[in-house]
Amino acid sequence: MKTNPHLRPSRTGVLLINLGTPEAPTRAAVKTYLKQFLSDPRVVEIPRLVWWFILHGIILPIRSGASAKKYASIWLKDGSPLLVHSQAQAQGLRDRFQSKDANVIVDLAMRYGKPSIPEVLKRFQDANVERLLVLPLYPQYSATTSASSFDAVFAVLQTWRNQPELRIVKHYHDHASYIESLRQQIEAYWSQHGRPDFSKGAKLVMSFHGLPKRNLMQGDPYHCECLKSGRLLGEALGLEPDYYRVTFQSRFGRAEWLKPYTALTIEELGKAGCPQIDIVCPGFPADCLETLEEIAMEGQEIFHEHGGAEYRYIPCLNDDTNFISALHAIALEHMHGWSKELESPAVLDLRDQRAQAAKAAITTG
Repeated sequence: MKTNPHLRPSRTGVLLINLGTPEAPTRAAVKTYLKQFLSDPRVVEIPRLVWWFILHGIILPIRSGASAKKYASIWLKDGSPLLVHSQAQAQGLRDRFQSKDANVIVDLAMRYGKPSIPEVLKRFQDANVERLLVLPLYPQYSATTSASSFDAVFAVLQTWRNQPELRIVKHYHDHASYIESLRQQIEAYWSQHGRPDFSKGAKLVMSFHGLPKRNLMQGDPYHCECLKSGRLLGEALGLEPDYYRVTFQSRFGRAEWLKPYTALTIEELGKAGCPQIDIVCPGFPADCLETLEEIAMEGQEIFHEHGGAEYRYIPCLNDDTNFISALHAIALEHMHGWSKELESPAVLDLRDQRAQAAKAAITTG
């Protein structure tokens, strides 16, 4: 016999969302993933009919096989690196909340692929989640990622009879805890492998995912937020502006994208005799195809081919405890009044005083 939903205790849900990944490093699986991803009008803003012919006639037949080989080169025994690391992040945040407030549940969904947003939201619905925080794993906001994910959440919730109270985290590109987690990640790498000698020409390259320049001109704040993240990280590391570069990777097609391009920057530094590049991807909280294959592998090849010497890739935050702490802090800031963790003694005392005053007013009235 089903329990009356009105008799169940309500809960708070934190929904982490990442972009997505194929289910396997195969041509068929990659084709399915790319079809869903590239069919999103938030991602590709070309007129639908024109894009349909390009996508199905050129992109999917050609790119699926090539991308499958690249995925195979970075695939882990437990699956896609993006999914494995994102699940670890969700578990870390889940443990952090459960230790303080068992009323908060955390789950992970992918915008494209599995676990899908509809199926994860169904789990929240079954758990009687009446307060929902959507926390994308995209520190910098873009219509192509953050807004698309919000669209998908809204599309599901509009089918619910009893909708939850909803809050979204638009971005956290300049949040102190996010910048600090990046700083500690890089400093830990340098502590183990040696700090670059910037006085002799070494560079730290901060590579963010690229977007068509058209998106920037139409008002997407992503470019500005990436530049701010890079500047704040450089300052946190105590670097002179000339010691680091902020670049943009994963350019696709013939249109102009955000500049400077990562691959071209690596090539130019190699030709200029740069003795060492340390490269990090601050906009990717979890390692994935774009960081492991494009940056760690292809980037190194480009640098060496053009005369560069030492090239080192600094891993993404993944399930680093400092980043889990950052996610926890960001979530709590947006959950004011929802979580018991925010109920400090001072707040509780003030609430008791107000309750007693209200009771006294009613009694005397």
